[in-house]
Amino acid sequence: MTVFATEGNQFTYNGQSIRVLSGAIHYFRVVPEYWEDRLLKLKACGLNTVETYVPWNLHEPQEGRYVFEGIADLVGFIELAGRLGLHVIVRPSPYICAEWEFGGLPAWLLADPGIRLRCFDERYLEKVDRYYDALLPKLVPYLCTNGGPIIAMQIENEYGSYGNDIKYLEYLRDGMVRRGIDVLLFTSDGPEDFMLQGGMVPGVLETVNFGSRADEAFAQLRRYQPDGPLMVMEFWNGWFDHWGEEHHTRDAAEMAEALDDILRAGASVNFYMFHGGTNFGFWNGANHHLTYEPTVTSYDYDTLLSEWGEPMDKFYAAREAIGRYVELPELSLPEPLARTSYGTVRLTERADLFTALDKLSAPVRRACPEPMEAVGQGSGFILYSTRVSGPRRDNELVLQHVRDRVLVFVDGRYAGVVERWAPEADPIRFDIPAEGVRLDILVENMGRVNYGPLLKDHKGITEGVRLGNQFLYDWEIRPLPLDDLSALVFNGEQGQGPAFYRGTFAVEGQPADTFVALDGWTKGVVYVNGFNLGRYWSKGPQRRLYVPGPLLREGDNDIVVFELHGTNAAEVALLDSPDLGGSNR
Repeated sequence: MTVFATEGNQFTYNGQSIRVLSGAIHYFRVVPEYWEDRLLKLKACGLNTVETYVPWNLHEPQEGRYVFEGIADLVGFIELAGRLGLHVIVRPSPYICAEWEFGGLPAWLLADPGIRLRCFDERYLEKVDRYYDALLPKLVPYLCTNGGPIIAMQIENEYGSYGNDIKYLEYLRDGMVRRGIDVLLFTSDGPEDFMLQGGMVPGVLETVNFGSRADEAFAQLRRYQPDGPLMVMEFWNGWFDHWGEEHHTRDAAEMAEALDDILRAGASVNFYMFHGGTNFGFWNGANHHLTYEPTVTSYDYDTLLSEWGEPMDKFYAAREAIGRYVELPELSLPEPLARTSYGTVRLTERADLFTALDKLSAPVRRACPEPMEAVGQGSGFILYSTRVSGPRRDNELVLQHVRDRVLVFVDGRYAGVVERWAPEADPIRFDIPAEGVRLDILVENMGRVNYGPLLKDHKGITEGVRLGNQFLYDWEIRPLPLDDLSALVFNGEQGQGPAFYRGTFAVEGQPADTFVALDGWTKGVVYVNGFNLGRYWSKGPQRRLYVPGPLLREGDNDIVVFELHGTNAAEVALLDSPDLGGSNR
């Protein structure tokens, strides 16, 4: 039996001392056809281990329905890593953060208004247990104790940043052990007193997360864990972007110096991230400190491999630093992946959203405009419609409360936008004639909060809609997850307002990576051959969306843009270079 363990202040593998040199690659942010390319590059950098989170919401998108195929093929990713000679660290917490929608928790948990998250709440733990009954048996054959590549697994993620319920952490630990997880278990937290006090489990190895000042972090850890190997479970070598911010970068030399501090201390390390990948579809999360901050589609993270898999300056700087502590073979990288421009694509067909509603959803009626979770929806958009009697003059529309961004239409005419992060913006006001009006409120879920005390982030309209102080009742609600557009009927009519635009482009020979440039568009979502690439927004910083070559096919390819505000030039460009905002490194 292979054993990965701790002995004194070091890790051992079958009794031999080992330093874990790991990098994070999230299988769910990379198309499966590129997993091997990314793993081979990780190995070429001098790393011996790959680490990944496991997002609960990807694997159980509806309660009781489990998905472990395609980009969700966790077992396939682990098997591939093992075949390539890599160890694997798995972090299957119910919660993962990861700048991922709801921190990996499934949105359907919020259909129970009384549920308590990430604590010893029986309703919550019942859901966790059922999920673990489906997930953990898939991992048991791949534990190193059974001859597989998995050497360690995490109990919960940065729990001390959220709570102090040790009974909850012990319940998760015991549940993992009971289901056959007999490899090294660990926790990870920031090096702050309250984080370590809240996140540590007696008898379980604690690891720390930070981006710099290794000596201070390790000294703090030693106050709470005097013995045991030092491990940085998340070395933050880059950072992520929010819409409306500058693109984050970190100097490669400065990063390498911080890495050298870790290695000089004799510690093991996991790069967070080694390769970031992409928040495809509606999987991006959001932060909420002083205000709500949704994460962009790219998860490039300014890390060692770019979003499109190219080794960057940090790759070579990290490899050089690692080479001062371990002997590295000659650098050998896979052949570079092709990138190309497919030119301008005219989107000559259009389907108006309001005309196409019956093709996209079935309406439900409620007295109040209930949130997404109450009507069984997780992501995308939701439309609330009602009739309002008249006459009424100078009405102020009040949404109580909106999550996250709203377009308002009065008798089909655009009346304005309401954004969660701008509560002090000028209110929407309008007159209502004697015959009354139809009021349509289109709400976009821009990603649930993934970190901090405001995780319980219902989407849509959470309380009600008022004109002045009067609540409006009797609503038609249409969930619009936009996960299947195949029923849409397109025509050549042009116009403004929310609509789907479609065009085709040809690929000759082997498809290559490309990037969708959306100059002249405002905000929306792009689909290629039915695959949701993610959101775009003219406010940046990201200006182009990454299209991995395996999503394309030789011959004709479809591209659909769902644009919320309309465009004067219904065309996009497919180019061979990214635009993340500012420097693309």
